Order: sequence, then C-alpha cells, then structure tokens
Amino acid sequence: MRRDNQRWSRLAPGPKSAFALYEVLIGVTIFVVGVLAMGRAVENCMNASVLSTQEDRVRQILANHMAEVQATPGVPDKTREIKVESGYGLVKILQKTAPAGLKGEKDVDLGGISLVTLTAEWMRGGIPQSRKVEFYVYRAG
Repeated sequence: MRRDNQRWSRLAPGPKSAFALYEVLIGVTIFVVGVLAMGRAVENCMNASVLSTQEDRVRQILANHMAEVQATPGVPDKTREIKVESGYGLVKILQKTAPAGLKGEKDVDLGGISLVTLTAEWMRGGIPQSRKVEFYVYRAG
C-alpha cells in the first residue's frame, strides 16, 4: 500500500510543478505585445511596398514621355500638359522646353539644342508630390 502512495505522490501535481496565474498572464502579455509589434511591422512593410510601386509607376510614366519627346521629329513643344491615369490616381506631366544656351569651343553658341524639363505632379494621401527629369534634345535646323 505504501508503494501506491509513493507512485501517486509522484504523479500528482504539486505547488512546485504548476505555473502561477501571474506567470501565465505575463507570458500572454508578452505574446500579445509581440503579435501587435509584428502586425505594425507588416503594415509598414505593405505601405512601403505601395509607395515604392507608386514611385516606380511615376518614373515609368516620365521615362515613356521622355522617349516620346526624343523620338518625335521637330522641335519639342514649348509648354505642354498631359494627364495620365496611373492606377494610383491622376498624374499630371508638365513639359517645358527652352533653348539650352550651351557654348562650344571659343564661346560659339551651339544651336538646335533644347533643354526639356518634365515634371510629374500627383497627390499621395492629400499631400502633393512631384518628380522632375531634365534632358537635352538636338534638332538640326
């Protein structure tokens, strides 16, 4: 009979083998804080991904328009405004062309070279955004 009591005492949980309520609550609290922090990190990552995709789309729109200006024969338009739907909202492209005013050797004016400035303007979260690219175009004439 004594042997059965010893076996029972080894199997029965005692005060040293159980977790206290405060230990469980501390563990749950740490877990919840970790999950909330991970949720915020994932949200920030998703926002950064959307912003990066939007910036890439605007850069692609500017690159396409720059290629169009370079490929079009004749002098580029002095001013031009184009509105493009980007999937993230309306992007307004402003084109301004001016003589480059470049001088060669012996201060000879280099004619036929124009400085073209393309500016993309759009709204992100109610805040105006813009990107600009400048390039030269040569048209003989």
